[in-house]
Amino acid sequence: MSGLGKRRPPRARSGTSGLTRQSPAKASSGRESGGAYATDPTPATPAELRIESLAHDGRGIAHTPQGKTVFVEGALPGEVVQVAVHRTRKRYDEAHLRSMITASPLRVRPPCPYIDRCGGCDLQHLGRQAQREHKAAVLGELLGRHGDEIPSIEIIATEAQAYRRRARLGVRLDGEGRVQLGFRARRSHRLVSVSSCTVLVPALATLLPGLHQLVASLEAPRQVGHLELLETEQGSTVVIRQLRPHPGDLARWRDWAQRNGVFLAMWQGRPASIFEWVEPQGGPAALTVNVPGPRGELRLALAPGDFLQANDGVNRRMVQTALDWLGDASERQRLLDLFAGIGNFSVPLAAAGYDVVAVEGQPAMVEKLRHNADQVGGPPSLEARQANLHDDTQVRRLLEQGRADVVVLDPPREGAEAICRELAQRPVARVLYIACDPATLARDAAYLLQGGYRLTCAAMADMFVHTSHLESMLLFEYREPQSPRQGVASDG
Repeated sequence: MSGLGKRRPPRARSGTSGLTRQSPAKASSGRESGGAYATDPTPATPAELRIESLAHDGRGIAHTPQGKTVFVEGALPGEVVQVAVHRTRKRYDEAHLRSMITASPLRVRPPCPYIDRCGGCDLQHLGRQAQREHKAAVLGELLGRHGDEIPSIEIIATEAQAYRRRARLGVRLDGEGRVQLGFRARRSHRLVSVSSCTVLVPALATLLPGLHQLVASLEAPRQVGHLELLETEQGSTVVIRQLRPHPGDLARWRDWAQRNGVFLAMWQGRPASIFEWVEPQGGPAALTVNVPGPRGELRLALAPGDFLQANDGVNRRMVQTALDWLGDASERQRLLDLFAGIGNFSVPLAAAGYDVVAVEGQPAMVEKLRHNADQVGGPPSLEARQANLHDDTQVRRLLEQGRADVVVLDPPREGAEAICRELAQRPVARVLYIACDPATLARDAAYLLQGGYRLTCAAMADMFVHTSHLESMLLFEYREPQSPRQGVASDG
């Protein structure tokens, strides 16, 4: 392995303590190896800050005596801390903990040994119930900005700690040719090499040590870009993202997959354009996941790369919540499911009696939609279509042709602005919005509320435990504009 890279000179580290300031150039580099932050040796005052509240992203908020806001990673309300500033802005600073002077009673011991380095689970220092209450409060604050009456916010959660059924692991070689396999560090592209992960489902977590050893034994480890892990009803799948195949290494991968009883696939090229199953050749007979239906379990087929919610337990509760909020269809109601994926909501709602038109942008998932629609039968029916749901013209055509009674939206992080603008002009009886980004949700909700809808149900889904990521479900109902009051006839 000595020929894989040259040793690099060590980076200089600062040894200052207390509240320090960092130049913008150094701020961009984030953490140094070993978990320390690069900071400017020039100290700033004061040395202590009192944390007043939590920001939406889970950082503590404090103010200097001069009134400047400081966002502190890893700090909780009520705590007195010493911090180091790693990024200075005109109106605020960004900092991380140096030392704890007074701890909050809400602080807990993080279960992960990589908490100080890995950038994944940034709220592990806060108790589980307090995490949920914080996220629900953030959702309520965002919705309250529109001035409309906000219903009580339900919390959708499970107690499972090991919940992630899909994950992506970066692969990189350091300056000495040693393999780093793991997750990104906070505010950095640097990898934190891990041999365990407390939030991966057990079947995937047990693969980590063997994967690390295997990649370290490859003749061409630099050809491996990253690994994707997926757990389905049929077992574990590992997908290799590789620049070009290496015959000797391919044999090693196949032998490892056979010994560990996992499915193995590979994407080749940059951008990845060729997909093939390595073990077994030709691929497994099927990969499926289950979701709840109105009369029992429903099975959805999927392929590596298809969108799948990471937390199976929370996803099942979200599907059940959608069924509860919308209820069984009466008089063959038409439902338009936009950003339908593989049918996570479409298939259960079709089984509940809705005539569903499910629309997805990616051709591969549209094919999965058609396959998964077959188990519903008819009537009712499930029709799968492909469309660009960020294109105003295509969205307008869908809404005009669909004549839907209910619209379900489950967009990616960029939201569904084009759709919500059209729904404000062409209202339907109900809109169920499943959101994974609070900012775009607030923007899109404003279109609906200003267009005559009212918010009748709201839920915060704790999809990514130990993180500040906020998933939510909102049900909007259209209210007909009231007729202007008739004036009193004047005396003649």
